[in-house]
Amino acid sequence: MASAASLPRILLAWSSGKDGALALHALRAEGCYEVAGLLTTFGGDGRVSHHGVPLALVEQQARSLGVPLIAVTVSEGMTHEQYGNMMRRTMEAQRQAGIIGVAYGDLFLEDLRRYREDNMRRVDMEAIFPLWMRDTQSLARDFLALGFRAVLVAVDGQALAPRLLGRVYDESLLAELPAGVDPCGENGEFHTFTYDGPGFGYPVMFDLGAARSDDGRHHHIAMEPIRVGR
Repeated sequence: MASAASLPRILLAWSSGKDGALALHALRAEGCYEVAGLLTTFGGDGRVSHHGVPLALVEQQARSLGVPLIAVTVSEGMTHEQYGNMMRRTMEAQRQAGIIGVAYGDLFLEDLRRYREDNMRRVDMEAIFPLWMRDTQSLARDFLALGFRAVLVAVDGQALAPRLLGRVYDESLLAELPAGVDPCGENGEFHTFTYDGPGFGYPVMFDLGAARSDDGRHHHIAMEPIRVGR
């Protein structure tokens, strides 16, 4: 195996959940790349897009994992074209710094994979998919068997009841998922926050607050880091 100093350097698209944690674990186990940064997109409210996790908690994840966080903020009202231009500039700067590609935790959505590959091709970088086409039933249980720990932080109310927000992602939860809901939430049924497991130097501590609804369909639970000494 090549030494860490000679491995191609990549970023990992990181939204704070279980698929990213599994992708990082897989990349480290394969030893073909050095994951040089976690690339996370935040909204104007300072929270991870779609997940609702605050920047401070993602910073703690990055510190615990020993990987630098590369935070990109999407301003309110930014158009799709403006977002695309901003991400292209971000990727071009990373390429100039020696990054050759970005890894994603996507599992089976072909259109999403093509979208990512097209975007990376435009900046002459690779799109890497370490979990691609893994069986999601097996993957969910692998996540638990490896010792990862996560909670549900967002749900699509058309797929799951908001009462599941804040629930630990475990065998009991998997048994409660309605028929047709992917156990990894790959169709957007739910999102998670991973706070401990392989690769973490220490558990990320947090408080769960009240649930809220963005639009009557998408629901999130408030999360904040536990303040030491309070």
